Amino acid sequence: MTPPAGAGVAEPKSAARTTPATSVEVDSVTIRFAGDSGDGMQLAGTQFTNTSALFGNDIATFPDFPAEIRAPAGTLAGVSGFQVHFSSREVHTPGDVLDALVVMNPAALKTNLKDLKDGGVLIVNSDAFEDNDLKKAKYTVNPLEDGSLKGYKVVRVPVTKLTRESVKESGLTSPRDQDRCKNFFALGLVYWMFERPLDTTLKWIKDKFGKKPEHLPVLEANTRALKAGYNYGDTVEVMPVHYKVAKAPIEPGTYRKITGNEALALGLVAAAHAAGKTLVYSGYPITPASSVLEQLADMKRHGVKTLQAEDEIAACGVAIGASFGGAIGVTGTSGPGICLKSEAIGLAIMTELPLVILDIQRGGPSTGLPTKTEQADLLQAMFGRNGESPAAILAPQSPADCFDIAYEAVRIATRFMCPVFVLSDGYLANGSEPWKLPDVSKLAKIEITHPTEPNSDGTQFHENGDGTKGKYLPYKRDEYLSRPWAIPGTPGLEHRLGGIEKQDTTGNINYEPANHEHMIHTRWKKIENIAHVIPELAVHGPADAELLLIGWGGTYGSIRAACERAQKQGKKVAWAHLRHLNPMPKNTEAVLKRYKQVLVPELNSGQLCWLLRARYLVPAEGLNKVQGRPFLVSEIEAAIAEKLK
Repeated sequence: MTPPAGAGVAEPKSAARTTPATSVEVDSVTIRFAGDSGDGMQLAGTQFTNTSALFGNDIATFPDFPAEIRAPAGTLAGVSGFQVHFSSREVHTPGDVLDALVVMNPAALKTNLKDLKDGGVLIVNSDAFEDNDLKKAKYTVNPLEDGSLKGYKVVRVPVTKLTRESVKESGLTSPRDQDRCKNFFALGLVYWMFERPLDTTLKWIKDKFGKKPEHLPVLEANTRALKAGYNYGDTVEVMPVHYKVAKAPIEPGTYRKITGNEALALGLVAAAHAAGKTLVYSGYPITPASSVLEQLADMKRHGVKTLQAEDEIAACGVAIGASFGGAIGVTGTSGPGICLKSEAIGLAIMTELPLVILDIQRGGPSTGLPTKTEQADLLQAMFGRNGESPAAILAPQSPADCFDIAYEAVRIATRFMCPVFVLSDGYLANGSEPWKLPDVSKLAKIEITHPTEPNSDGTQFHENGDGTKGKYLPYKRDEYLSRPWAIPGTPGLEHRLGGIEKQDTTGNINYEPANHEHMIHTRWKKIENIAHVIPELAVHGPADAELLLIGWGGTYGSIRAACERAQKQGKKVAWAHLRHLNPMPKNTEAVLKRYKQVLVPELNSGQLCWLLRARYLVPAEGLNKVQGRPFLVSEIEAAIAEKLK
């Protein structure tokens, strides 16, 4: 989307428009709102996303914000941004380069300008470019005056001044309170620019601030600011062009906008209801996983119990205890929390209790990059515990897919009596897309049975704590090597569980070397048996492809978009995406050995690539990025071209 020449002028005019604005129809637009952490850019981006989704566009978003609660105002470290890609066709990523950029201060301009395409629209709050503002952003000269922006369609708008004028009769009297409304002025201007209706945001403002009398001035001020921004675009010749993005042809159904963490929460609740079980979620606040706990805490009416524990270790222990008692035990964290939970996860592996562990990955090591995305915990989930400690591992591929993966995690954990990792990441957790509400009747069945009668004829038995002999064998296994799940207190099924090695079948403590080796192999084989109940790996592309791209997690959209573009150019490339990482689908080795070259794009230093090379002895090569940001489609396109050169 490139506006025609003359879309921007040096300074907004005060005169009303004398000629109608030109309307240009485009297929898709990528826009970013950027400003100080206190400028409300996340809210503006969210409202624009909601409006575009209800309008009928396909959308993908990428919120980006600093780790500090409040970095010094106006500094480079304090810039917050929200990117929205909306389109009249299906989209898979939040976009590579920006068609339009809205900046509220010099720091936002400096940190985001590199992503704006040549000729793109740059809307600037010109009131924020005073000497002190420029100094905080480390500008020595004013970029609005030195000619450095001549390659863009610059629209200079005195947003602060116009916002104060528009809200002065609202009841907000202090300039500081009035300035908090400037995000809505900018949002109204962008709504006019892209022919978006105001109704959705006006309703949100009313619902948010219309319930208490003391909030009515805020309601009035935000309403006035939003409408003033829209009317400014409509009446002043600062923007003589606006753009139309038609509705996308989407499958009929009921949709809502959903983030990855929202989808995880809903998927867990749906699975618990399908299983007829109470969901117990225990966590400790950590970015970017905290919102799962917050979401589930609001769902008590659906039989959900939540606990904010005193630390990560306790949170995992509570979840294991819930599973021991017959509930669906779930705990959630990010990479640093997984380190702390590792001993307790080993206990769940040894006792063979169902446990779901959400790992919303972020940049590391240590505290690392708390608000930036990374895929650096795959090997930690595979091997990050003492001893031979196998666990199942799943990874969602999009925000909406988080619902299906959470549901699948509960299904596998309860069917195979094992811990299951869900490796989401910050990009998926905070990003959003339209989600078609599923037909509940078509969700996979989760059937759980708890034994009520002894499962032994008496030829095998164990000593109970009180010295009496019972006939319940806690480690008597089915065809997949899963053990039964007896509820404590069931008469006649008394048994002991703990972290010391077990004798197979009876569950008695046992130190015999042969038994330990047998149990190690049995626990590994049980995890491998999960491959019998998951789909085979699907491949997308021509049968004679020379190059296969294979990924996992949030790289899905970029890999798919890059490969589809390359295929349209006649390149012999195919792609596949793993949602089950341990075990992998049964046909994974056959798929990999079908291609001359295998490329593995990952937001780490090559963890899946390492696993594929070690397990299947294929010469896979990595395409790696560890910058706290997702892949651009263009980066993967360039790698495809290089491999097929």
